[in-house]
Amino acid sequence: MPLSDSLGRPLRDLRISVTDRCNFRCRYCMPREHFGSDHKFLAKEEILSYEEISKLAESMIPLGLKKLRITGGEPLMRRDIANLVEMLRRLGDDLDLAMTTNGVLLKNHAEALKQAGLNRVTVSLDALDRDLFQKMGDTRHEPSEVIEGIDEALRVGLEVKVNMVVQRSLNETQIVPIANMCFERTLTPRFIEFMDVGVTNQWNLEAVVSGQEIRDALSKEYGDLEAVKPDHPSDVARRWTTPQGYEFGLIQSVTEPFCGDCSRARISANGSMYTCLFASEGHDLRALLRFDANHDQLQHAIQSIWMDRKDRYSEQRTKQVEVPSKVEMSFIGG
Repeated sequence: MPLSDSLGRPLRDLRISVTDRCNFRCRYCMPREHFGSDHKFLAKEEILSYEEISKLAESMIPLGLKKLRITGGEPLMRRDIANLVEMLRRLGDDLDLAMTTNGVLLKNHAEALKQAGLNRVTVSLDALDRDLFQKMGDTRHEPSEVIEGIDEALRVGLEVKVNMVVQRSLNETQIVPIANMCFERTLTPRFIEFMDVGVTNQWNLEAVVSGQEIRDALSKEYGDLEAVKPDHPSDVARRWTTPQGYEFGLIQSVTEPFCGDCSRARISANGSMYTCLFASEGHDLRALLRFDANHDQLQHAIQSIWMDRKDRYSEQRTKQVEVPSKVEMSFIGG
C-alpha cells in the first residue's frame, strides 16, 4: 500500500549510498582538511552488503517505491558494483534504476552497468576548464576523463544527465560551456544552486548563484526560454527549453524550495535511513537487517519512520536562528 508522511508526501524515491569513500575532494562535499589521510572511513563490516541493500529495496517497493538511485561517495569505487545493479534489476523491470557518479571511472564500467540493467547515470561535472576542474575537485583527474565516460555511457545506450553545482566567483563562467557540451550530445544539463549540505563546506548565501541568474546567462546565449511542465510533482529539476529545442534543468533548493513535493528517502552506506538531505540524524535499519528481520518487519519500521516525517528544511532555512548539525552529503549521497 502506498505510504505517505505526516505532510501527505509519498515515499517514491530512494537513494542508497554504497560507500562513504570518493576519489575526489570537492570543496562543497568532501574538503580535504576534513576528509584527509587521517579521516576514518567506514570499515567493511559497517557497510551494507549488496544482499542487505537489495532486501531493503525489495521491502520498500510495496510501499510505493518507483525510483532507486545508487550513490556514494563515489559508487564506482565499490567493487563489483554491476552485481548490485543486477540484483536490484531483478526486483522489477519497471523500477527506474539510476546512478550518480563523478564520471572518471565510468568509461570502464558503462557497458557492464548497462548489461546489468541500469537505466541511466547522472554525471557530476562542475567545470570544463582543466585548472578550475582540478581546483574544485581537489583532484589530479581531468575533465576529459569525465567526457570520455559520458561518451562511453551514451555509446552503450545509457541515458545520461549532467549536474553542475554553480558557485559565485568560482565557476559561473562554465555554465554556457557545459550547456554547449551537453547540447552537442542531446543531453540535459542540470544546474544546481550551491546548498548548505553538511557542516564542512563553508556554505554562505552570498556564494549562491540563483536559478534566475543561471537562466539569465543561458537566455543571453540562446534566446528566450520556455518552461516545461514537470512529469511529476516530485521532480526536483524545473526544466526549460531554448528556441533551438535544447533542454536544461534548474535545481533551486535555496531560492525556490521544493520540500512540499519531496518524496525522497536516503539510506547511508552503514544502513541508516534519512528522511531529508539536510537531516541531523538517521534511523538504524542495519541492526534490523543483521537480526534477520523479514520483509514485514522492515516495512513496519520504514512505515513508522516515514509516517512521522515532518522535514522541510529548505523552506525554513532563512528562519533558522541556530545552524543545526547536518549529515555530510558524502555519507548519504546527493
